[in-house]
Amino acid sequence: MSAGSVKKVVLAYSGGLDTSIILKWLQVTYGCEVVTFTADLGQGEELEPARKKAEMLGIKEIFIDDLREEFVRDFVFPMFRANAQYEGLYLLGTSIARPLIAKRQIEIARAVGADAVCHGATGKGNDQVRFELTYYALQPDITVIAPWREWDFKSREALIDFAEKNQIPIAKDKRGEAPFSVDANLLHSSSEGKVLEDPWITPPEYVHMRTISPEDAPDKATEIEIEFEKGDPVAIDGERLSPAALLTRLNELGKANGIGRLDLVENRYVGMKSRGVYETPGGTILLQAHRGIESITLDRGAGHLKDELMPRYAELVYYGFWYSPEREMLQALIDKSQEMVSGTVRVKLYKGNVIVTGRKSPYSLYDQDLVTFEEGKVAYDHRDAAGFIKLNALRLRTLGKRRMKFEQ
Repeated sequence: MSAGSVKKVVLAYSGGLDTSIILKWLQVTYGCEVVTFTADLGQGEELEPARKKAEMLGIKEIFIDDLREEFVRDFVFPMFRANAQYEGLYLLGTSIARPLIAKRQIEIARAVGADAVCHGATGKGNDQVRFELTYYALQPDITVIAPWREWDFKSREALIDFAEKNQIPIAKDKRGEAPFSVDANLLHSSSEGKVLEDPWITPPEYVHMRTISPEDAPDKATEIEIEFEKGDPVAIDGERLSPAALLTRLNELGKANGIGRLDLVENRYVGMKSRGVYETPGGTILLQAHRGIESITLDRGAGHLKDELMPRYAELVYYGFWYSPEREMLQALIDKSQEMVSGTVRVKLYKGNVIVTGRKSPYSLYDQDLVTFEEGKVAYDHRDAAGFIKLNALRLRTLGKRRMKFEQ
């Protein structure tokens, strides 16, 4: 693309050095009007400085939107109904935020008459895919600008030199190489790069922002009760909370008890392996509690099918296919399974551990008369098991006879 090919672009803007450079680069390279969009997803940072910096750079249309409730209600909770974990461990905190940011960018582009959108993801990572798949799913003809795949800057020094030449303020700690990069929202924090690049080196304690060390957590356990309705948490210790408020409360409880740390080497969608340090305190509690309530409300076949489909669902989220038909199809199946996943789970939080200690539901499938060892309360005839076992053993006995004949 060339100057004049884009008239107006909506930029996903954090107010940090990189997106501030991108903002100016768009003005210089494309000569276009830039609209900034900053999403409040609960990252814990003051967002007004982003507005002031955008104003200083001559931006007239500035959007700073509080998306915390929508983020948890419409993205995090549906994902947790699936118990989604990428490669069996990662709770997808960064992955699930990108489709919401991109969705809002497209909405703003339509509202202001922009013909392009822009993100600050690099050409090595997953985020470029997540942003752009969402853009194209929601606005097929949108023009996408990805500066890291277009510009000629070869180093951090070149970026800083551009910033200085264009009077872009640079925080003192940005004049050298950052020790690691951070992405954060209400669900998690993610740290990667630099001091974390060697997978053999233990992450320094200062990397962790959302949790205290399990060794420093209280010696006394914290016990809480989480109430669910149709697979979503709605209350803690009897107090009903909005989705964002509930996750915030779980984050506080998880942080205080050293819960939710993960040191992971994962397979990026673009093909390389990367090492990340994740902190998902509230999400870690929620996952265990949700599985706890499912254990008494889901039929075996339904529960096992969900577990079989979960890796596929998690991959779709990780790869950026939130708005794909296959993810929506899986979501419909998952949501159907949650119709009677209601009740209360009691969990104990202790030095990095989440331990389910009780669960109850008006829709429980757990029948004490069936499982009891007490005589006189038995609703199960032990003799029925003999025929059941013989039928299941039929093919194994047939195979065994053939093997014995072969070995003779």
